[in-house]
Amino acid sequence: MNATTVSPFGTVKKAARIAGFLYFMYILTPILAQLVAHLGFGDAADIVNIMRTNEELFRIGFILNLLSALLFLLAAWALYVLLKPVNKNLALLFLLLNLVGVAVECFSFLNLFAGFLLTSSQSTLIGFHPDQLQTLARFFVSLYKHGHMIAQLFFAAWLFPLGYLVFKSGYLPKFLGIVLMVECFGWLLYPLQFFLFPSTVIATLSSAIGFIGEFSLTLWLLIMGAKEHNLPQSQSVEV
Repeated sequence: MNATTVSPFGTVKKAARIAGFLYFMYILTPILAQLVAHLGFGDAADIVNIMRTNEELFRIGFILNLLSALLFLLAAWALYVLLKPVNKNLALLFLLLNLVGVAVECFSFLNLFAGFLLTSSQSTLIGFHPDQLQTLARFFVSLYKHGHMIAQLFFAAWLFPLGYLVFKSGYLPKFLGIVLMVECFGWLLYPLQFFLFPSTVIATLSSAIGFIGEFSLTLWLLIMGAKEHNLPQSQSVEV
C-alpha cells in the first residue's frame, strides 16, 4: 500500500478535505438551527415559548441539531482516519472522547424534545393543569442545557490529543496543533463556569477561543488539505 494513501478516502489531501467538509457542515448546522428556531442557550422560558408558538420551526431546528451531532461524529472519524498513522492510540482516544460527548449531547436533545411534547398541542397528559405542563417543560429544557454542558467536558478533552497529532503529523501546520491544545483548556472553562462560577465573560472567552481554533482547522482542511507525507509502511492506515 502506498504510504501516502489513506484508506478509505484515497490520498492524505483528499482525506483532509473530506474531514474539513464534514467539520464545516457540523459548524454550520447549529447556526442554522439557531437562525430557524432560536434553540440557543437563553432562558428556558423563552425556548418553551418557541415550542408553544412555532412547532414546525422547532421541529426543523431540532432535526438540524441532531444532524449536527451526527456530522460532528463523522468529522471525528474522518480526522481519525487522517491522523491514525501518526499515533493510533491517541487517534482512538480523541475519537472515543468525541463519541461520548456526542452520546451525552443526543441524550440532552431527548430532554429538549420531552419539553416540546409537554407543550405540544398533541399532548395527551390528562390531569395536569397547563401551568404545570409549562413548568415541567421548563424543567426538561433546563436538563437539556445541563446535559449540553456535560458534553462540553468531552468536547474540550478531545481537542488535546487531536491538537497533539496535528502538531506531530508533518502534513498539517504545527501552529494549528498548538492552537487546538490551548483551546482544550480554554474550552474547559465553558462547562466549569456554568456549574461553578456562572459568568458570561468566561463563557464568551471560551466560545471565542473555540471558534478560532476549530474554525481555523476546518478552513485549512477544506481549502488547503494536507501535504502528501511519506510514512513508514508499518504506519499505513488500514480501515
